[in-house]
Amino acid sequence: MGPQPSGRPPGRFAWRAATILAVAATALAGCASAPPAAPAPPPAEAVAPPPPTLVSIASVGDIMLGTDYPRDILPDDDGAGFLRHVAPILSAADIAFGNLEGVLMDGGEPAKQCGSSTRCFLFRTPTRYAAYLAAAGFDALSLANNHARDFGEAGRDSSMAALDAVGIRHSGREGTWAEMVVKGVRVAMIAFAPNVGANSLNDHEIAVERVRALAAANDIVIVSFHAGAEGDGAERLPFAREFYAGEDRGDVVMFAHAMVDAGADLLIGHGPHVPRAMELYRDRLIAYSLGNFATYYGIRVEGNRGIAPILTARLDAEGRFRGGHIDSTVQLRPDGPSIDPEGRALLLMRSLTAEAFPDGALVLEDDGNVTAR
Repeated sequence: MGPQPSGRPPGRFAWRAATILAVAATALAGCASAPPAAPAPPPAEAVAPPPPTLVSIASVGDIMLGTDYPRDILPDDDGAGFLRHVAPILSAADIAFGNLEGVLMDGGEPAKQCGSSTRCFLFRTPTRYAAYLAAAGFDALSLANNHARDFGEAGRDSSMAALDAVGIRHSGREGTWAEMVVKGVRVAMIAFAPNVGANSLNDHEIAVERVRALAAANDIVIVSFHAGAEGDGAERLPFAREFYAGEDRGDVVMFAHAMVDAGADLLIGHGPHVPRAMELYRDRLIAYSLGNFATYYGIRVEGNRGIAPILTARLDAEGRFRGGHIDSTVQLRPDGPSIDPEGRALLLMRSLTAEAFPDGALVLEDDGNVTAR
């Protein structure tokens, strides 16, 4: 036999080592050619929804800046500065609203007769005073009340033309309403009264139809109503139909609720010449009377007749009440309406609201803020 080769033949351990080396080499080659893993993206941040669009509406009661009939009792400065103390509040709101008592008219003969020259409740204000209302910040006015036709429909024609000329919208004559767009929100205003030629307060069927139609075409509907008894003692809601001087002045609570049910979002009352309670009904604000706001002589302002709120309500784009504020004013003749440091209108309305709606949702705070419980 020839000589045998030296050493041991390769065994299982050598084969296993070779296999491990091959696998390791393959793994290293794979690691060298694979791209690095992308880092995980950071978690997405939650995006807060945008705040709701709020429309602020400043509302006041009766306005009569002076009359030149049957005698001249216009302000000494011709009324140019009569609203200067309250103009900053009115101008700060998106919409400022009030009730215009009497007519804006130059000359003309009255449609009604005065009982005497010293107690004549007919009001004719020169048309140039429309510019003072616009300068104070008013955007919309009611022409539905018992003085809108003191000089017949010709007087209301003149009032409408004077307001149109300065860009103030209006409603009052039967079949009329006003519309505007604020912050992209469509707003309508319609004014009712129990008087001839006005959108009828006492015909609920027609009132409901008109408000329902406006609600279908707009985002917010403001309803103005001139109703209720007048004067001392009229502060308290009777929750019944009211009469004054033989005139049916309506059931204001029934009317207001019917209007909200039809689609109204803000109800502003006037006519009693004194403030009344407020109510939150189905998330909609109702002010049953805002009293005498700016009346230069011709109308009594003693006691509660001379204090009135500026009620600023904030509504969302669906018309829901989102808070508000009351600025109390007082009439200090011959000066115009002034901010009342005693806050008497706020105190009166808080007391009347608690009495009329003891389980109601409104809170009238000491600082004038109005909130829902």
